[in-house]
Amino acid sequence: MTEFSQLGLSPTTLQAVADTGYTTATPIQEQAIPVALAGRDVLGIAQTGTGKTAAFTLPLVDRLASGRARARMPRAIVLAPTRELADQVAESFAKYAKGTKLSWVLLIGGVSMGDQVAALNKGVDVLIATPGRLLDLFERGKMLLTGVEIMVVDEADRMLDMGFIPDIERIFKLTPPRRQTLFFSATMPPEITRLTTAFLKDPTRIEASRPAMTADTITQYIVRIPTSDPKAKRTALRALVGREDVRNGIVFCNRKSEVDIVAKSLKTHGFDAAPIHGDLDQSHRMKTLADFRSGALKILVASDVAARGLDIPDVSHVFNYDVSHHADDYVHRIGRTGRAGKLGQAFMIVTPADDKSLDKVLKLIKKDPEELVLEGIDFAEIKDGPRRDDKRSGGRGRSEDRGGERSGGRGRSRAAAEPAETPTAAVEAEAPAEAQTRSRSRRKARPDAAAAAAETMAETVVESVAEKPAAPVETRSRRKVEAEPKVETVEEPRAARPEPRPDRNDREPQLRQSDRRGERRPEERERSGVKGFGDDIPAFLRRPVVIRA
Repeated sequence: MTEFSQLGLSPTTLQAVADTGYTTATPIQEQAIPVALAGRDVLGIAQTGTGKTAAFTLPLVDRLASGRARARMPRAIVLAPTRELADQVAESFAKYAKGTKLSWVLLIGGVSMGDQVAALNKGVDVLIATPGRLLDLFERGKMLLTGVEIMVVDEADRMLDMGFIPDIERIFKLTPPRRQTLFFSATMPPEITRLTTAFLKDPTRIEASRPAMTADTITQYIVRIPTSDPKAKRTALRALVGREDVRNGIVFCNRKSEVDIVAKSLKTHGFDAAPIHGDLDQSHRMKTLADFRSGALKILVASDVAARGLDIPDVSHVFNYDVSHHADDYVHRIGRTGRAGKLGQAFMIVTPADDKSLDKVLKLIKKDPEELVLEGIDFAEIKDGPRRDDKRSGGRGRSEDRGGERSGGRGRSRAAAEPAETPTAAVEAEAPAEAQTRSRSRRKARPDAAAAAAETMAETVVESVAEKPAAPVETRSRRKVEAEPKVETVEEPRAARPEPRPDRNDREPQLRQSDRRGERRPEERERSGVKGFGDDIPAFLRRPVVIRA
């Protein structure tokens, strides 16, 4: 094991590292820090939880310690795929740079731009940002990227999943070509390889560990249940979360809608749980994470937006409520526990519908998790509850398995592709029988009360009509005629003939018949004094002829 003092860091940075309690570098830190301090590009391949945040933060602080930033011209950029990961990098930078005069600003969406713009106007050394907010501020003219010396891309494969690669390419092109680039990714799909070939200059490739392998400090369990009914899955989850050795834990779901349902179910049954996913307000997400880190919250129910990169210390358990559709996501999910040499446990609830996804996971991790049988639960008695059909829409949607932040193209989310339960309906089905009986009796009594009220109102109206004498009906036209001076008009005689029965499917014959009824014969025009220039004008457009005495 290599000590941090052997990596070439400055005394000020070493003191900051010592203050955090770390003395020994991880493999990715041991290999990446000396290369980055030498000014060379780094291509780091390491899974989450290996300490790669410090691997690029420490040399970044050392290299920028000398020099000052000018207004709107940052000297370094750190790009992260999610707001939570960017906030975590900012916390690490604050710890390691506390002995220097370096300044930094966190540029993420969901919060006001005012403070961010004010910091940029004063001049900051480091921008820690998500790609969307960074480009938004650049297009508003709030910053210049021509002074960037170092650029860091963290969780590049996650950027690919979330559709950020075009934004990353644009940011690369906005920065000077002579910059230093530190590029980190857990995997190297072809698109990421193309990106590194295009924008990195002779990088030093550092592969700290085999990609997508689970840590030996995590004990993995499979919990098989005989049905895919969500109520049965929630029952199994409560049995796992209620185990005596569960100090805290994270529950992972595939869909954002399922996150809300599971969190509400746990809270209804007395567990201290809260949801977090991409559709929640940013301030709410940050508060929920802060409560979980501090121990004020015991159970965090999350989508995959929280699976990667989040450094939440001392998580004892991870619960996979759903088997992840992508095997890599399973590795990153359970990587939230068993960190920094501590022991952790991971449970995966498996239903008959999860066979294909489970095969992918087992093939990737190359391990056979221990089978755990839940005692005291008769799943045969848990019958499938009714599900409310969701309104499917063919409009634009976001897919949760793409990160919950951005999705290109037109389509439906995975949540819309399957019937979804509302949190209220799902939890109401699990409520105690007495509460359900009271709820049903209240709902049953409402129509009777409404019918009685309607009947009483009808009787009152009938009685009031019978008591009052009928008043003469006075129309608006009659009042208007009585108020105006009487004017004599000439009434045109109309031949008495039966009105033709209108044809419901053809309105044009009615119009022609109406026009013929409104026409005047020549002798009538002579008697009324009307000239013949308007013979073709229909009767309803003609003004009445007035003969004054």
